[in-house]
Amino acid sequence: MTSPLRILFFVSMVDVLGFGVLIPLIPYMGERFGASPGVITAILGSYSLCQLIASPLWGRLSDRYGRRPILMSSLAGACVSYVILALANGLGMLLASRMLAGFMAGNLAAAFAYASDVSSSEERAKSMGLVGAAIGIGFMLGIPIGGALAGNHAATANFVRPALLSIALSLAAILLVRFKLPESRPLGKRTARRERGARPLELLRERPALRAIAGAALLVICSQGILESIFVIWAFDRFGVGPRTVGLALFGVALLTVAMQGGFVRALAPWLGEAVLGGSGAGLYALGLVLVGLAGRNVPLIGVGLALAGIGMGAFTPSASALASRQSHGADRGAVMGTYQASTSLARVIGPFASGYIYQLIGANAPFFTGACLAAPAAWLLWRARRSARDFEAAARRRAAQAARQGPEGSSGIRG
Repeated sequence: MTSPLRILFFVSMVDVLGFGVLIPLIPYMGERFGASPGVITAILGSYSLCQLIASPLWGRLSDRYGRRPILMSSLAGACVSYVILALANGLGMLLASRMLAGFMAGNLAAAFAYASDVSSSEERAKSMGLVGAAIGIGFMLGIPIGGALAGNHAATANFVRPALLSIALSLAAILLVRFKLPESRPLGKRTARRERGARPLELLRERPALRAIAGAALLVICSQGILESIFVIWAFDRFGVGPRTVGLALFGVALLTVAMQGGFVRALAPWLGEAVLGGSGAGLYALGLVLVGLAGRNVPLIGVGLALAGIGMGAFTPSASALASRQSHGADRGAVMGTYQASTSLARVIGPFASGYIYQLIGANAPFFTGACLAAPAAWLLWRARRSARDFEAAARRRAAQAARQGPEGSSGIRG
């Protein structure tokens, strides 16, 4: 891993760590402020909703102004959200903190674009896997750290300490970006300020492969949101287990996901290709959910199902990200990745809100089967995207060759 990617790894990890630290705390804070479960869920969902809105914006801004300024600005905004959380004395401040944090988390589009900038075509899946692993590690470590800092009892939980840790980590990341991370997008490659740039719907309409890849991500991440949001309730109702046991189970899933993203993807992507690897990951994820739904009280089978889900997600995420990045010209990579990230953010809004109703109205195992039905078609979508992706890349190579023959003047009119 090159030095810029090491720094980007840490920055991305910190970005999600601040989110993960607060996941086990927000419900307790909401209860302390007198919120109903529905209101607490809405506050949690507001994070992903704001991330959905912000991702394309951050991507376009990073195309225009460079990756570093966007990363630093968004990390500074995240610091402000943590300050608001530390000072929160009611639901209004709690909601404001979550919405601001979600809006600033849209900068992950810039992080993925940076990884794509500094990687060759052959190494792109590996770089995306490293960023995905950083996100997974931040999420994985944040939950136990937040719980440990807050304390063991809901009535006396300390919410200031976790917020202060998030502030300190974000400030450290800002300093690293400012002094150690070189800009990956020089002035000569940035989108001119006068250019409007392609909007997400335009990109999806013009690029069939991107449309299929974003659709696959929407389905798989929605399935993931269903699992993560309902598993705690399901495990407690079925086995009566507490947060520690459930946390260890989810930690194991996240650990397998991170190991797959950060290690095995490197070896498998050049051999299988991103489309096959990502499609296989979606299939494994669907199979894992089916096994959990069929397991009943068979704990080993539940463990196998969760393990397959973790491995499958680790294979899908970097592969789909790499495929999406290939659907860009040099000038609009941030916008393309912002559009892709918007689909995953939308999925994180839909999944958690849907899971509770499915659980209550249809049955305890229904969310797992629903998630499997969502994830399975993603494999077909990625397979379908392969041909469109090849056509797009061939056209891009023809444009680049034509621009090279015409010289700088001839290439100036190329639009991303």
